[in-house]
Amino acid sequence: MSTGVGISSCCVSGNIHSGTPTGRVETIGGIQTYVAEPESGSKAKSVIFIVDIFGWELPNVRLLADQYAKTGGFYCYIPDVHDGDSLPLSFLQNVEPPLKDKEQLTLVDKAKNAAIVPATLGPWLVTHREGVSRPKIDAFVNAVRMLPGTNKIGAIGFCWGGRYAILQAHGQSKDENGSSVGGVDAAYACHPSLVAIPGDFDLVTKPLSLALGTKDSLLDIDSIGKIQDALAKKTDVPHEIRLYEDQVHGFALRGDFSSEKDKKSQDEAAQQGMEWFEKYLS
Repeated sequence: MSTGVGISSCCVSGNIHSGTPTGRVETIGGIQTYVAEPESGSKAKSVIFIVDIFGWELPNVRLLADQYAKTGGFYCYIPDVHDGDSLPLSFLQNVEPPLKDKEQLTLVDKAKNAAIVPATLGPWLVTHREGVSRPKIDAFVNAVRMLPGTNKIGAIGFCWGGRYAILQAHGQSKDENGSSVGGVDAAYACHPSLVAIPGDFDLVTKPLSLALGTKDSLLDIDSIGKIQDALAKKTDVPHEIRLYEDQVHGFALRGDFSSEKDKKSQDEAAQQGMEWFEKYLS
């Protein structure tokens, strides 16, 4: 029986990183998309970034796509799979502050946050449920596959988007018309949420890498163990799970750069993804 792991207030914790993204915005498959192009301009190794609840305009994810393009030589896409309905950055800053600030909150402040988070997240998750979001992501993968010069495609996902990266590792599926949709050549999921264990992992057929924090409130050690057990059965599918000590949910995208340990973990998670895609998209 599959068990779902959901979203808590930890999902909306984190920091906004400084820097100016250097990519451009295009419309691909009818979806506004941030594009970070490698110096070579080659689309041979394409990577689709499936965002968290804060969406495609979050500076952090755009800066990371720029890094993948510049350092790894990947052609990167960040589609607006929320159709302009991502949660605002003010929700990130005001509702759930970084952990070091959270420790200073009064009981009244904590109670307010505890009420606001589900009241905001609940309706949003219903609007962007799997039956709505997965077809959009599948269609975008198809659109990228049709672009001239595209060879292999990878998917990287964070939090909410982490689960959809895992689903893309199931390979192509059939839509209501019987046409093949979605499916990538390799996937990388960072601190995924809303995952069904073992269901989402039992169907993996493509190389899958996971970056998980040991203090993730959404994936406790018991859940991680069940994921390890599920993937251990996939002897014919390359996979890896890397645990990041003392890292909380969101660390790979919204880590605290003022903390040397957090910054190191985020840098290592970025390197983990680039090495995985270099191995399986080349």
